[in-house]
Amino acid sequence: MAKLNDIQLLRINYLRGPNIWTYRPVLEVWLDLGELEDYPSNLLPGFNDRLTAWLPALIEHHCGVGERGGFLQRLQEGTWCGHVLEHIVIELLNLSGMPTGFGQTRSTSQRGVYRMVFRARDESVARVALAQGHALIMAAINDEPFDVAAAVARVRTEVDDQYLGPSTACIVTAATDRGIPHIRLNDGNLVQLGYGASQRRIWTAETEFTSAIAEGIASDKDLTKSLLKSCGVPIPEGQVVNSPEEAWEAAQDIGLPVVVKPSDGNHGRGVTLDLHKQADIEAAYHVAYPEGSDVMVESFIPGDEHRLLVVGGKVVAAARGEVVTITGNGRSTVKELIDTQLNSDPRRGYEEEYPLEIIDLATDTKVQLELKRQDLGADSVPAAGRQVVVQRNGNVAVDCTDDVHPEVAYIAQLAAKVVGLDIAGIDLVAKDISKPLHAQGGAIVEVNAGPGLLMHLKPAVGAPRPVGQAIAEHLFPSEDDAGQAGRIPLVGVAGTRGTSTIARVVAWLLHLSGHHTGLACREGLFLDRRCVESTDCAHWEAAHRLLMNKTVQAAVIESDARTILRDGLAYDRCQVGVVTDMDGVETLAEFDVHEQDQMTKVMRTQVDVVLSEGAAVLNAAIPQVADLAPLSDGAVVLYAQDATLPVIVEHRAKDNGRAVVVKNGRVVLATGSAEHVLGSLADLTFGRNAVAPDTDALLAAIGTAWALNIAPDLIGAGIKTFEPELIPTAALRS
Repeated sequence: MAKLNDIQLLRINYLRGPNIWTYRPVLEVWLDLGELEDYPSNLLPGFNDRLTAWLPALIEHHCGVGERGGFLQRLQEGTWCGHVLEHIVIELLNLSGMPTGFGQTRSTSQRGVYRMVFRARDESVARVALAQGHALIMAAINDEPFDVAAAVARVRTEVDDQYLGPSTACIVTAATDRGIPHIRLNDGNLVQLGYGASQRRIWTAETEFTSAIAEGIASDKDLTKSLLKSCGVPIPEGQVVNSPEEAWEAAQDIGLPVVVKPSDGNHGRGVTLDLHKQADIEAAYHVAYPEGSDVMVESFIPGDEHRLLVVGGKVVAAARGEVVTITGNGRSTVKELIDTQLNSDPRRGYEEEYPLEIIDLATDTKVQLELKRQDLGADSVPAAGRQVVVQRNGNVAVDCTDDVHPEVAYIAQLAAKVVGLDIAGIDLVAKDISKPLHAQGGAIVEVNAGPGLLMHLKPAVGAPRPVGQAIAEHLFPSEDDAGQAGRIPLVGVAGTRGTSTIARVVAWLLHLSGHHTGLACREGLFLDRRCVESTDCAHWEAAHRLLMNKTVQAAVIESDARTILRDGLAYDRCQVGVVTDMDGVETLAEFDVHEQDQMTKVMRTQVDVVLSEGAAVLNAAIPQVADLAPLSDGAVVLYAQDATLPVIVEHRAKDNGRAVVVKNGRVVLATGSAEHVLGSLADLTFGRNAVAPDTDALLAAIGTAWALNIAPDLIGAGIKTFEPELIPTAALRS
């Protein structure tokens, strides 16, 4: 069979929020199969066999069949290459450590052109996976060689470079499980949990509650020890030294054996234990010196090293270290034994996801010194059966959380409190952590800010601990959130008919009800009455600015069909979602939206994101809008000028449904058969000039405010004081 031309990637678009496909960010790819439109998978010789040999885990893809092997069944029956590419990309992401379960491929109105989407936590990772998947499918189609391992490695490298580290990711995941939204604030691990004034910020295992003073204290080990000692916390005796000679003198004063370590290092770097000889102590000084500003000599505390994680004043996890050794066989060198007995362990790796690190003898000066103390080097051949110590304080990855004695936990909690850290990694040495610390001569040797969490998430031995959940609970206590952790009142207004007016009136009413309110609409970006930007701000970037602002206590965000199709919504969920109409289909041809019926799939996005305790506010006068009501997870408030519309009557009769209607020239708030007159339509005018508003826009704004539980009297008064003309910022300042 002649070589077939490449699938053309016509357009790649990252949808950053809820969209027509799903609630989550996705990469949307427009594909032109070209001549491959005439070649489904069952007509490509050898294609299915090559593909399943390269990616055997495709058998786990259920696809539309809904069971294991479902996708392979589709391959055998014959499916088009756009659909196959979707599954290839998903599998590459799975193999690269970023599991992705969602994908869809749909034909467009143009023959051979498809829209393929897949879940994408990070845009750059998704683009690399797409590029590798594209190359793989073309190689499989044309019977050309392809290095799957290299493709996976390329995607994995991008994951490691771009995605959150494991400590940050576990906190974000725990927050997501509780329905708390997040925004990544930089390319690293600075993440905002929650929106606006309800947000909390984290940076790995540090939070906005972690003070700079406490962090500074923790980084100064000598100062930390003096503070701990003053509070009765057991610590090893020690002192700061300025030369190898001083280190030996200090060791003699303190008493052998000793520990030599940097005064402000972390993660055990530069620490050498159990030193008895002058030469070893002086050599250890040179190991510690590059890792900190000063070098300390401390008395050596016999026992195992332990790391206790304290979060919000409570010990939530503990891990024990073990001495790392190799056993000679009389034939292999030390380097060879390290590679075969230690580095071959699948739990060891260079990336952060591995609980144990690869031991690189060529660069690890601590290991070199440890071997030298035993009169060994990299090329030495230990006798058969000889135990050789490689690391005395390695492998702090054996879970012992359930063994911690209450007195040990109390001392660790006290140490964190004395230093002032809300999250702390307490390093202590004890022979048996299930017994009181004082009785066995144990001591706390370090207090660390921003502790790594991987040893608790993926211990080499023992059960993982839910440390992410503990930190999320510390930031957002369950007893305080009432199901609204990290959220502010958020209103989404979608459509074209009077949406800017609706958004501005609702923002004004929220302001009057006591909220510092942010507004992003076509008329600009506003913080209360102050106009921050006077250009069209009914788009994703402006809305995101509001949600990142710590002063914003409520937000109103305007969107339209184009925004939803181009970017997705800027928020994951909202308290109130408003849909005014289904207009504008004639302007959306570039998104392959040509028919009026297609607008339902687009505009339903606004209703899909309504919280269960929120409400959708819908224009009942447009049947296509009113038909969105069953899609709301929350309540539904209908509005229309005609109170006799069958959809209004039926809605009110069912479960005391709410509606805002006009009766006899008066605006009525109806709940089931009960009615509350808000005021005469003629009296509900805007501002000092009594500007008569568009009635539908007025009803929508009233319905939204009502759904926000703003009192009817305040709604009426707020409408009369709302000024439709924008006031220049300079005038507001004066």
